[in-house]
Amino acid sequence: MTAKTVKENITWKQLISFFLPLGLSATLVTLSHVIINSTLARADNPEVVIASYALPLSLLGLTEKPVVLLRQACSALVRDRISFRAMAAVSTYVFACIILIGLILCYTPVGEWVFLYFFGVERELLDTTLSVYRILMYVSIFSGLRCLFHGIIIFNMRTKWLTIGMCVRIIAMYLLSLYFITTNNVSSGRVGAIIFLVGMMIEAMVAVWEGTSLLRTVIPEKAPNHPIETRQQIFSFYKPLLYSSIIAVVIGPSINAILGKTTHIHLAISSYAIAGSLTQLVLSFFSYIHQIVLNFYRKDARTVVRFVIVLSFIPGALIAILAYTALGPWFMTHVMGVNSELMHASLLAMRVFMIMTIVFPWLDYTNGIIMLRGQTKIMVFSQTANAIVTVLTLFIAISNVPGWNGLIGALAQSVGMLAELLVVLFVLKRTSENGPTNFSTENL
Repeated sequence: MTAKTVKENITWKQLISFFLPLGLSATLVTLSHVIINSTLARADNPEVVIASYALPLSLLGLTEKPVVLLRQACSALVRDRISFRAMAAVSTYVFACIILIGLILCYTPVGEWVFLYFFGVERELLDTTLSVYRILMYVSIFSGLRCLFHGIIIFNMRTKWLTIGMCVRIIAMYLLSLYFITTNNVSSGRVGAIIFLVGMMIEAMVAVWEGTSLLRTVIPEKAPNHPIETRQQIFSFYKPLLYSSIIAVVIGPSINAILGKTTHIHLAISSYAIAGSLTQLVLSFFSYIHQIVLNFYRKDARTVVRFVIVLSFIPGALIAILAYTALGPWFMTHVMGVNSELMHASLLAMRVFMIMTIVFPWLDYTNGIIMLRGQTKIMVFSQTANAIVTVLTLFIAISNVPGWNGLIGALAQSVGMLAELLVVLFVLKRTSENGPTNFSTENL
Protein backbone atom coordinates (compact mmCIF):
# COMPACT_ATOMS: atom_id res chain seq x y z
CA MET A 1 0.00 0.00 0.00
CA THR A 2 1.45 3.35 -1.00
CA ALA A 3 0.60 6.97 -0.44
CA LYS A 4 -0.09 7.54 -4.14
CA THR A 5 -3.32 6.52 -5.78
CA VAL A 6 -3.86 6.25 -9.50
CA LYS A 7 -6.00 9.14 -10.72
CA GLU A 8 -9.23 8.13 -12.41
CA ASN A 9 -12.60 9.60 -13.24
CA ILE A 10 -15.08 8.52 -10.59
CA THR A 11 -18.71 8.53 -11.65
CA TRP A 12 -21.63 9.52 -9.47
CA LYS A 13 -23.00 6.03 -9.97
CA GLN A 14 -19.89 4.59 -8.29
CA LEU A 15 -20.17 7.00 -5.39
CA ILE A 16 -23.88 6.32 -4.93
CA SER A 17 -23.47 2.54 -5.11
CA PHE A 18 -20.75 2.75 -2.44
CA PHE A 19 -22.41 5.35 -0.21
CA LEU A 20 -26.08 4.38 -0.38
CA PRO A 21 -25.76 1.06 1.52
CA LEU A 22 -23.63 2.78 4.16
CA GLY A 23 -26.14 5.59 4.54
CA LEU A 24 -29.06 3.19 4.76
CA SER A 25 -27.35 1.08 7.41
CA ALA A 26 -26.52 4.17 9.48
CA THR A 27 -30.11 5.42 9.18
CA LEU A 28 -31.40 2.07 10.35
CA VAL A 29 -29.11 2.33 13.39
CA THR A 30 -30.89 5.50 14.44
CA LEU A 31 -34.26 4.00 13.53
CA SER A 32 -33.55 1.31 16.09
CA HIS A 33 -33.37 4.02 18.76
CA VAL A 34 -36.65 5.46 17.50
CA ILE A 35 -38.20 2.00 17.92
CA ILE A 36 -36.97 1.85 21.51
CA ASN A 37 -38.17 5.35 22.40
CA SER A 38 -41.52 4.64 20.76
CA THR A 39 -41.84 1.49 22.85
CA LEU A 40 -40.97 3.26 26.09
CA ALA A 41 -43.33 6.14 25.22
CA ARG A 42 -46.22 3.69 25.65
CA ALA A 43 -45.43 3.12 29.33
CA ASP A 44 -47.80 4.38 32.01
CA ASN A 45 -45.23 7.00 33.06
CA PRO A 46 -43.38 7.65 29.77
CA GLU A 47 -41.29 10.66 30.87
CA VAL A 48 -39.84 8.77 33.84
CA VAL A 49 -39.31 5.52 31.90
CA ILE A 50 -37.61 7.25 28.95
CA ALA A 51 -35.41 9.22 31.33
CA SER A 52 -34.38 6.03 33.17
CA TYR A 53 -33.24 4.64 29.80
CA ALA A 54 -31.79 7.84 28.27
CA LEU A 55 -29.38 8.57 31.12
CA PRO A 56 -27.64 5.15 31.10
CA LEU A 57 -27.64 5.28 27.29
CA SER A 58 -25.69 8.55 27.36
CA LEU A 59 -23.19 6.94 29.72
CA LEU A 60 -22.87 4.07 27.25
CA GLY A 61 -21.20 6.61 24.97
CA LEU A 62 -18.18 6.36 27.28
CA THR A 63 -17.54 2.86 25.95
CA GLU A 64 -19.38 3.00 22.62
CA LYS A 65 -17.30 5.66 20.84
CA PRO A 66 -13.87 4.01 21.26
CA VAL A 67 -15.13 0.76 19.69
CA VAL A 68 -16.79 2.58 16.78
CA LEU A 69 -13.33 3.91 15.89
CA LEU A 70 -12.24 0.34 15.21
CA ARG A 71 -14.22 0.59 11.96
CA GLN A 72 -12.11 3.49 10.66
CA ALA A 73 -8.84 1.96 11.81
CA CYS A 74 -9.62 -1.43 10.32
CA SER A 75 -10.80 -0.07 6.95
CA ALA A 76 -7.69 2.12 6.70
CA LEU A 77 -5.03 -0.36 7.88
CA VAL A 78 -6.13 -3.97 7.38
CA ARG A 79 -5.18 -5.41 4.00
CA ASP A 80 -4.15 -8.97 4.91
CA ARG A 81 -4.53 -11.52 7.68
CA ILE A 82 -1.33 -10.44 9.42
CA SER A 83 -2.54 -6.87 9.81
CA PHE A 84 -5.98 -8.16 10.86
CA ARG A 85 -4.44 -10.20 13.66
CA ALA A 86 -2.66 -7.08 14.88
CA MET A 87 -5.95 -5.16 14.65
CA ALA A 88 -7.76 -7.93 16.53
CA ALA A 89 -5.17 -7.80 19.32
CA VAL A 90 -5.68 -4.06 19.73
CA SER A 91 -9.44 -4.62 19.73
CA THR A 92 -9.09 -7.18 22.52
CA TYR A 93 -7.33 -4.59 24.71
CA VAL A 94 -10.15 -2.12 24.01
CA PHE A 95 -12.83 -4.68 24.89
CA ALA A 96 -11.06 -5.61 28.14
CA CYS A 97 -10.93 -1.97 29.23
CA ILE A 98 -14.61 -1.52 28.39
CA ILE A 99 -15.65 -4.52 30.47
CA LEU A 100 -13.54 -3.34 33.41
CA ILE A 101 -15.05 0.16 33.33
CA GLY A 102 -18.54 -1.29 33.02
CA LEU A 103 -18.10 -3.58 36.00
CA ILE A 104 -16.79 -0.70 38.12
CA LEU A 105 -19.75 1.49 37.23
CA CYS A 106 -22.32 -1.28 37.73
CA TYR A 107 -21.14 -2.92 40.92
CA THR A 108 -19.20 -0.35 42.94
CA PRO A 109 -20.18 2.94 44.63
CA VAL A 110 -18.55 4.75 41.70
CA GLY A 111 -21.59 4.07 39.52
CA GLU A 112 -23.99 5.29 42.21
CA TRP A 113 -21.99 8.49 42.60
CA VAL A 114 -21.93 9.10 38.82
CA PHE A 115 -25.70 8.74 38.44
CA LEU A 116 -26.64 10.54 41.65
CA TYR A 117 -24.31 13.53 41.56
CA PHE A 118 -23.24 13.89 37.94
CA PHE A 119 -26.50 13.01 36.21
CA GLY A 120 -28.70 14.20 39.05
CA VAL A 121 -30.77 10.99 39.15
CA GLU A 122 -33.35 10.96 41.93
CA ARG A 123 -32.43 8.42 44.60
CA GLU A 124 -35.66 6.48 44.17
CA LEU A 125 -34.79 5.95 40.48
CA LEU A 126 -31.16 4.94 41.14
CA ASP A 127 -31.74 1.19 41.28
CA THR A 128 -33.77 1.24 38.06
CA THR A 129 -31.15 3.35 36.28
CA LEU A 130 -28.33 1.06 37.37
CA SER A 131 -30.28 -2.03 36.31
CA VAL A 132 -30.63 -0.53 32.82
CA TYR A 133 -26.91 0.14 32.55
CA ARG A 134 -26.07 -3.39 33.71
CA ILE A 135 -27.67 -4.56 30.48
CA LEU A 136 -26.41 -1.75 28.23
CA MET A 137 -22.74 -2.23 29.19
CA TYR A 138 -22.63 -5.40 27.06
CA VAL A 139 -23.93 -3.55 23.99
CA SER A 140 -20.54 -1.93 23.43
CA ILE A 141 -18.79 -5.31 23.21
CA PHE A 142 -21.01 -6.55 20.40
CA SER A 143 -20.83 -3.10 18.79
CA GLY A 144 -17.04 -3.41 18.78
CA LEU A 145 -17.15 -6.81 17.08
CA ARG A 146 -19.53 -5.36 14.51
CA CYS A 147 -17.28 -2.37 13.76
CA LEU A 148 -14.11 -4.48 13.56
CA PHE A 149 -15.52 -6.63 10.78
CA HIS A 150 -17.29 -3.67 9.15
CA GLY A 151 -13.84 -2.27 8.41
CA ILE A 152 -12.98 -5.34 6.35
CA ILE A 153 -16.36 -5.31 4.60
CA ILE A 154 -16.14 -1.60 3.66
CA PHE A 155 -12.63 -1.76 2.19
CA ASN A 156 -13.64 -4.74 0.08
CA MET A 157 -16.62 -2.73 -1.27
CA ARG A 158 -19.19 -5.15 0.19
CA THR A 159 -21.11 -2.29 1.78
CA LYS A 160 -24.47 -3.96 1.08
CA TRP A 161 -23.73 -6.29 3.99
CA LEU A 162 -23.94 -3.38 6.43
CA THR A 163 -27.47 -2.74 5.21
CA ILE A 164 -28.36 -6.44 5.37
CA GLY A 165 -27.11 -6.70 8.95
CA MET A 166 -29.07 -3.64 10.00
CA CYS A 167 -32.25 -4.87 8.32
CA VAL A 168 -32.07 -8.14 10.25
CA ARG A 169 -31.38 -6.18 13.45
CA ILE A 170 -34.33 -3.82 12.91
CA ILE A 171 -36.74 -6.69 12.21
CA ALA A 172 -35.69 -8.47 15.40
CA MET A 173 -35.94 -5.30 17.49
CA TYR A 174 -39.35 -4.43 16.08
CA LEU A 175 -40.73 -7.90 16.77
CA LEU A 176 -39.36 -7.81 20.30
CA SER A 177 -40.87 -4.34 20.75
CA LEU A 178 -44.26 -5.61 19.63
CA TYR A 179 -43.98 -8.44 22.14
CA PHE A 180 -43.40 -6.05 25.04
CA ILE A 181 -46.20 -3.74 23.90
CA THR A 182 -48.82 -6.44 23.25
CA THR A 183 -48.07 -8.18 26.56
CA ASN A 184 -48.21 -4.83 28.38
CA ASN A 185 -44.72 -5.30 29.82
CA VAL A 186 -43.32 -1.82 29.12
CA SER A 187 -42.75 -1.00 32.76
CA SER A 188 -39.16 0.27 32.94
CA GLY A 189 -36.13 1.34 30.93
CA ARG A 190 -34.82 -2.24 31.13
CA VAL A 191 -37.16 -3.05 28.24
CA GLY A 192 -35.29 -0.61 26.00
CA ALA A 193 -31.94 -2.01 27.10
CA ILE A 194 -33.00 -5.58 26.31
CA ILE A 195 -34.27 -4.62 22.85
CA PHE A 196 -31.03 -2.74 22.12
CA LEU A 197 -28.78 -5.59 23.29
CA VAL A 198 -30.61 -8.26 21.29
CA GLY A 199 -30.49 -6.11 18.14
CA MET A 200 -26.77 -5.42 18.50
CA MET A 201 -25.97 -9.09 19.05
CA ILE A 202 -27.78 -10.04 15.84
CA GLU A 203 -26.07 -7.34 13.76
CA ALA A 204 -22.67 -8.38 15.13
CA MET A 205 -23.33 -12.00 14.12
CA VAL A 206 -24.02 -10.95 10.51
CA ALA A 207 -20.87 -8.77 10.36
CA VAL A 208 -18.66 -11.50 11.84
CA TRP A 209 -20.07 -14.07 9.41
CA GLU A 210 -19.38 -11.97 6.31
CA GLY A 211 -16.05 -10.62 7.62
CA THR A 212 -14.65 -14.06 8.42
CA SER A 213 -15.81 -15.25 5.01
CA LEU A 214 -13.75 -12.48 3.38
CA LEU A 215 -10.76 -13.37 5.53
CA ARG A 216 -10.92 -16.98 4.38
CA THR A 217 -11.60 -16.46 0.68
CA VAL A 218 -10.49 -12.98 -0.43
CA ILE A 219 -7.93 -11.48 1.94
CA PRO A 220 -4.38 -12.90 1.56
CA GLU A 221 -2.12 -13.96 4.39
CA LYS A 222 0.37 -11.23 3.41
CA ALA A 223 -0.40 -8.43 0.95
CA PRO A 224 2.55 -7.27 -1.20
CA ASN A 225 4.22 -4.10 0.09
CA HIS A 226 1.75 -3.72 2.97
CA PRO A 227 3.78 -2.64 6.03
CA ILE A 228 1.23 -3.07 8.83
CA GLU A 229 2.20 -6.07 10.91
CA THR A 230 2.33 -5.06 14.58
CA ARG A 231 0.04 -3.73 17.28
CA GLN A 232 2.26 -0.67 17.69
CA GLN A 233 1.58 0.38 14.10
CA ILE A 234 -2.16 0.04 14.67
CA PHE A 235 -1.97 2.07 17.88
CA SER A 236 -0.09 4.92 16.17
CA PHE A 237 -3.15 5.53 13.97
CA TYR A 238 -5.79 4.62 16.54
CA LYS A 239 -4.59 6.53 19.62
CA PRO A 240 -5.31 10.10 18.39
CA LEU A 241 -8.79 8.97 17.36
CA LEU A 242 -9.23 7.37 20.79
CA TYR A 243 -8.10 10.49 22.65
CA SER A 244 -10.53 12.64 20.69
CA SER A 245 -13.36 10.20 21.39
CA ILE A 246 -12.57 10.24 25.11
CA ILE A 247 -12.96 14.00 25.05
CA ALA A 248 -16.16 13.70 23.02
CA VAL A 249 -17.88 11.28 25.40
CA VAL A 250 -18.23 13.96 28.06
CA ILE A 251 -20.64 15.87 25.82
CA GLY A 252 -23.64 13.54 26.05
CA PRO A 253 -23.45 13.00 29.83
CA SER A 254 -22.86 16.72 30.39
CA ILE A 255 -26.00 17.63 28.46
CA ASN A 256 -28.16 15.13 30.34
CA ALA A 257 -26.65 16.22 33.64
CA ILE A 258 -27.57 19.86 32.99
CA LEU A 259 -31.02 18.89 31.74
CA GLY A 260 -31.47 17.30 35.15
CA LYS A 261 -31.36 20.82 36.60
CA THR A 262 -33.97 22.40 34.32
CA THR A 263 -37.43 23.58 35.34
CA HIS A 264 -39.19 20.40 34.14
CA ILE A 265 -36.57 17.67 34.43
CA HIS A 266 -38.35 14.68 32.93
CA LEU A 267 -39.89 16.74 30.12
CA ALA A 268 -36.50 18.28 29.30
CA ILE A 269 -34.67 14.94 29.15
CA SER A 270 -37.44 13.20 27.23
CA SER A 271 -37.98 15.99 24.66
CA TYR A 272 -34.25 16.25 24.07
CA ALA A 273 -34.02 12.46 23.64
CA ILE A 274 -36.89 12.34 21.14
CA ALA A 275 -35.78 15.40 19.13
CA GLY A 276 -32.22 14.12 19.18
CA SER A 277 -33.23 10.65 17.99
CA LEU A 278 -35.17 12.08 15.04
CA THR A 279 -32.34 14.48 14.17
CA GLN A 280 -29.87 11.61 14.30
CA LEU A 281 -32.23 9.55 12.17
CA VAL A 282 -31.71 12.16 9.44
CA LEU A 283 -28.02 12.88 10.05
CA SER A 284 -27.02 9.24 10.37
CA PHE A 285 -27.55 8.69 6.65
CA PHE A 286 -24.70 11.16 6.02
CA SER A 287 -22.33 9.85 8.71
CA TYR A 288 -20.19 7.91 6.22
CA ILE A 289 -19.12 10.91 4.16
CA HIS A 290 -15.62 10.43 5.58
CA GLN A 291 -15.52 6.97 3.96
CA ILE A 292 -16.15 8.56 0.57
CA VAL A 293 -13.14 10.79 1.21
CA LEU A 294 -10.97 7.89 2.35
CA ASN A 295 -11.81 5.67 -0.61
CA PHE A 296 -12.25 8.11 -3.52
CA TYR A 297 -10.77 11.57 -2.78
CA ARG A 298 -7.27 10.81 -4.10
CA LYS A 299 -8.75 9.28 -7.24
CA ASP A 300 -11.06 12.15 -8.16
CA ALA A 301 -11.22 15.00 -5.64
CA ARG A 302 -13.39 17.29 -7.75
CA THR A 303 -16.19 14.74 -8.15
CA VAL A 304 -16.09 13.92 -4.44
CA VAL A 305 -16.44 17.60 -3.48
CA ARG A 306 -19.37 18.09 -5.85
CA PHE A 307 -21.05 14.99 -4.45
CA VAL A 308 -20.64 16.24 -0.87
CA ILE A 309 -22.01 19.69 -1.77
CA VAL A 310 -25.22 18.07 -2.99
CA LEU A 311 -25.45 15.84 0.08
CA SER A 312 -24.90 18.75 2.49
CA PHE A 313 -28.22 20.45 1.68
CA ILE A 314 -30.39 17.39 2.31
CA PRO A 315 -30.36 16.93 6.14
CA GLY A 316 -31.33 20.53 6.92
CA ALA A 317 -34.22 20.36 4.45
CA LEU A 318 -35.51 17.11 5.96
CA ILE A 319 -35.40 18.41 9.54
CA ALA A 320 -37.16 21.62 8.43
CA ILE A 321 -39.98 19.50 7.01
CA LEU A 322 -40.35 17.61 10.29
CA ALA A 323 -40.05 20.69 12.50
CA TYR A 324 -42.20 23.17 10.56
CA THR A 325 -44.87 21.10 8.81
CA ALA A 326 -47.68 18.84 9.97
CA LEU A 327 -45.55 15.77 9.23
CA GLY A 328 -43.54 16.13 12.44
CA PRO A 329 -46.53 16.26 14.84
CA TRP A 330 -48.24 13.45 12.92
CA PHE A 331 -45.16 11.22 13.10
CA MET A 332 -44.61 11.84 16.82
CA THR A 333 -48.27 11.33 17.69
CA HIS A 334 -49.24 8.38 15.50
CA VAL A 335 -45.94 6.56 14.97
CA MET A 336 -44.04 7.26 18.18
CA GLY A 337 -47.09 7.54 20.44
CA VAL A 338 -45.86 10.75 22.11
CA ASN A 339 -48.35 12.81 24.13
CA SER A 340 -49.17 16.44 23.23
CA GLU A 341 -46.96 18.20 25.80
CA LEU A 342 -43.93 16.08 24.98
CA MET A 343 -44.55 16.50 21.23
CA HIS A 344 -44.52 20.33 21.38
CA ALA A 345 -41.37 20.36 23.52
CA SER A 346 -39.65 17.97 21.12
CA LEU A 347 -40.57 20.09 18.07
CA LEU A 348 -39.02 23.18 19.67
CA ALA A 349 -35.81 21.29 20.36
CA MET A 350 -35.74 19.94 16.80
CA ARG A 351 -35.88 23.46 15.34
CA VAL A 352 -32.71 24.33 17.23
CA PHE A 353 -31.08 21.11 16.01
CA MET A 354 -31.26 22.51 12.46
CA ILE A 355 -27.95 24.26 13.19
CA MET A 356 -26.32 20.86 13.65
CA THR A 357 -27.79 19.49 10.42
CA ILE A 358 -26.04 22.24 8.46
CA VAL A 359 -22.69 21.73 10.18
CA PHE A 360 -22.49 17.93 10.37
CA PRO A 361 -21.93 16.95 6.69
CA TRP A 362 -18.98 19.31 6.37
CA LEU A 363 -17.50 18.22 9.68
CA ASP A 364 -17.57 14.60 8.55
CA TYR A 365 -16.03 15.59 5.21
CA THR A 366 -13.18 17.52 6.83
CA ASN A 367 -12.58 14.69 9.30
CA GLY A 368 -12.17 12.41 6.29
CA ILE A 369 -9.51 14.77 4.93
CA ILE A 370 -7.77 14.66 8.32
CA MET A 371 -7.67 10.85 8.34
CA LEU A 372 -6.54 10.75 4.71
CA ARG A 373 -3.63 13.04 5.50
CA GLY A 374 -2.74 11.14 8.65
CA GLN A 375 -3.28 14.26 10.77
CA THR A 376 -5.56 12.61 13.30
CA LYS A 377 -4.03 14.65 16.13
CA ILE A 378 -6.08 17.59 14.87
CA MET A 379 -9.20 15.79 16.05
CA VAL A 380 -8.01 16.00 19.64
CA PHE A 381 -8.00 19.81 19.45
CA SER A 382 -11.29 20.05 17.55
CA GLN A 383 -13.08 17.73 19.96
CA THR A 384 -11.67 19.72 22.88
CA ALA A 385 -13.15 22.88 21.36
CA ASN A 386 -16.48 21.10 20.94
CA ALA A 387 -16.55 19.93 24.54
CA ILE A 388 -15.54 23.31 25.98
CA VAL A 389 -18.07 25.30 23.95
CA THR A 390 -20.83 22.77 24.69
CA VAL A 391 -20.25 22.85 28.45
CA LEU A 392 -19.98 26.66 28.51
CA THR A 393 -23.24 26.96 26.58
CA LEU A 394 -24.92 24.54 28.98
CA PHE A 395 -23.90 26.50 32.07
CA ILE A 396 -24.80 29.86 30.55
CA ALA A 397 -28.22 28.59 29.46
CA ILE A 398 -29.10 26.80 32.71
CA SER A 399 -28.11 29.90 34.69
CA ASN A 400 -30.20 32.29 32.62
CA VAL A 401 -33.02 30.34 30.93
CA PRO A 402 -33.67 27.06 32.81
CA GLY A 403 -37.22 27.10 31.45
CA TRP A 404 -35.92 26.34 27.95
CA ASN A 405 -35.74 22.69 29.06
CA GLY A 406 -34.79 20.42 26.11
CA LEU A 407 -33.82 23.41 23.94
CA ILE A 408 -30.77 23.88 26.14
CA GLY A 409 -29.34 20.50 25.14
CA ALA A 410 -30.08 21.03 21.45
CA LEU A 411 -28.45 24.47 21.43
CA ALA A 412 -25.35 23.36 23.32
CA GLN A 413 -24.77 20.33 21.10
CA SER A 414 -25.25 22.36 17.91
CA VAL A 415 -22.99 25.23 18.91
CA GLY A 416 -20.33 22.80 20.13
CA MET A 417 -20.27 21.01 16.78
CA LEU A 418 -19.97 24.35 14.99
CA ALA A 419 -16.93 25.19 17.12
CA GLU A 420 -15.40 21.80 16.21
CA LEU A 421 -15.83 22.47 12.49
CA LEU A 422 -14.30 25.95 12.75
CA VAL A 423 -11.20 24.54 14.47
CA VAL A 424 -10.79 21.83 11.81
CA LEU A 425 -11.17 24.33 8.98
CA PHE A 426 -8.66 26.69 10.57
CA VAL A 427 -6.03 23.98 11.07
CA LEU A 428 -6.55 22.51 7.61
CA LYS A 429 -6.12 25.95 6.08
CA ARG A 430 -2.90 26.49 8.00
CA THR A 431 -1.50 23.07 7.09
CA SER A 432 -2.50 23.52 3.44
CA GLU A 433 -0.55 26.76 3.33
CA ASN A 434 2.47 24.89 4.65
CA GLY A 435 1.95 22.06 2.14
CA PRO A 436 -0.40 19.07 2.53
CA THR A 437 0.66 16.02 4.44
CA ASN A 438 0.27 12.85 2.43
CA PHE A 439 -0.95 9.88 4.40
CA SER A 440 0.73 6.56 3.93
CA THR A 441 0.78 3.50 6.11
CA GLU A 442 4.52 3.40 5.53
CA ASN A 443 4.73 6.42 7.82
CA LEU A 444 3.15 4.60 10.73
